[in-house]
Amino acid sequence: MKRWIAGCMSLAMCALPILAAQDSTKESDRLSNCGTVMTEILNVPDDIPKDLLQKAECVIVYPSVLKAAFVVGGSYGRGAMTCRTGANFRGPWSAPSMMALEGGSFGLQIGGQATDFVLLVMNDRGAQSILSSKVKLGGDASVAAGPKGRTASAESDVTLRAEVLSYSRSRGLFAGISLEGSTVRPDNDANERLYGKKVSAKDIIFGGAVKVPPSGQKLVYTLNRHAGVNKSSK
Repeated sequence: MKRWIAGCMSLAMCALPILAAQDSTKESDRLSNCGTVMTEILNVPDDIPKDLLQKAECVIVYPSVLKAAFVVGGSYGRGAMTCRTGANFRGPWSAPSMMALEGGSFGLQIGGQATDFVLLVMNDRGAQSILSSKVKLGGDASVAAGPKGRTASAESDVTLRAEVLSYSRSRGLFAGISLEGSTVRPDNDANERLYGKKVSAKDIIFGGAVKVPPSGQKLVYTLNRHAGVNKSSK
């Protein structure tokens, strides 16, 4: 009996590194998908206005968000957030923190169609709040559907008032779905799996605690290429 128990424990210990590697790969794949979504959205004619992206202080990408069948009107998504580094958000884009999206009732497409979301965080308060704890969009942080098109102005009432601007894409087209009522928060467990150690979202983004992983380089490169300079008025 003792030998059997010891054998089971040995097998379990051997399985742990394999499971950890699988989890790390899952997070890496998710982060890579964030880069793909950001690149594709910025490469279509009717995309996020460049002047808005250049004034954003952080960007959150949630690829393939699905409506949760087990919660009426609910949703579930996992993605990543990156912010400009340096004093007053004037530096290059940071290593990404993994993020969770939960709740809300925004009626995703019929038939389980996945929707990609890109959130522009427009000021310090919104960035600090989201990186610190769970934030309800439309409650703890104001949110609005962002204008689209290369000629859209960043000076409209909507963009001036909102802390977060949301963009959604379904089947390759902008869907105009609101995320009001949903919550966003750092996914600390995913960060530990991705970076191989416990590290807070703030330390990842502002503390320089980690380097951009290979799976996050496409996302960071795309943002540095399209919005490498912060053109906000502050």
